[in-house]
Amino acid sequence: MLQLPFLNKVTTLSANQNKSIYVYTSRFYLKHYLWLTLAGLLFFWLSRYDGWDWAISRHFYDPALRRFPWQNNRWLDLINHRLLKDAVLVFGVALLAAAAFTRRWQWLLVALLIGIGPLVVGVLKATSAHSCPWDLLAFGGRARAWPLLGSPPADSGPGHCFPGGHASSGFGLMALRFLFPQPRRLGVFLWAAAVLLGLIMGWGQVMRGAHFVSHNLWAGWWVWLSQLSIYAGLSRWIARRSTTHDGSPKPETVPLD
Repeated sequence: MLQLPFLNKVTTLSANQNKSIYVYTSRFYLKHYLWLTLAGLLFFWLSRYDGWDWAISRHFYDPALRRFPWQNNRWLDLINHRLLKDAVLVFGVALLAAAAFTRRWQWLLVALLIGIGPLVVGVLKATSAHSCPWDLLAFGGRARAWPLLGSPPADSGPGHCFPGGHASSGFGLMALRFLFPQPRRLGVFLWAAAVLLGLIMGWGQVMRGAHFVSHNLWAGWWVWLSQLSIYAGLSRWIARRSTTHDGSPKPETVPLD
């Protein structure tokens, strides 16, 4: 666990001088990048051969009405699309405020990661030409679909629908894995709970016709890739700076399972 004396000020109360940042071993990152690679290959295959994706969305589409009946459902929109997202936002802001007040830098880093993951997905979504199911010809819209990394047709529609932005809010809480490296089971449990929350939030959007299931799977993939990479870079940069700043020994790494 790395101590950061250079982040303190003379006026900082000793009770608030908690500067710990956990630095994980290379084995930890190797294992997670390996799983991300395998998951990415699987998601790519599922996105290219997307018959299952369409079959799930067709289950929620009414061809007689030519729309998704759940699209404007009051409770689905209120609870899943608004309240859950707002709850994650409030939690992230509260953690950020608590980190600033207590000067717990591990909390600060995790709070920032909770927002950074969805931000990365938001940037990808804003630049995507893939349209949402409810915009597609097969579901009563006017746009045409095409497989991932294929050539977009001229009538590709409004786009801005890949990966799933709403699900990324729930997936953003995967950063809590870094908040509790010890005991490891707690961190893993919170990570798994965040994955489940992201899938639930994404499933609500599938019911409304706002996304395909694959959109949400990719959202979780991008969130964890960005959080893992940013944490690795920042924690090790801070470790090097702390060592060169005050001559303290190299930081202890958190042991893996």
